Amino acid sequence: MGALVYFKKATIKKLFKDAGASRVSNKALLLFQDMIEKQAYKTAVKSVNLSKHAKRKTVEESDIKLAASSD
Repeated sequence: MGALVYFKKATIKKLFKDAGASRVSNKALLLFQDMIEKQAYKTAVKSVNLSKHAKRKTVEESDIKLAASSD
């Protein structure tokens, strides 16, 4: 997966603020960022594999739903 950042810390901070947090530590943001990026990547890989198995080049909504439900 590498060191790519898919979700910005500001976006994650806003998510916590919307959930009711008044403050979020930087370590907490980094941990949550790492967690959601790993989960999103796993789901993306599963979705791609499902579309390839169905002999399609396009990942469809059903691939993502199935990949997410298998976790």
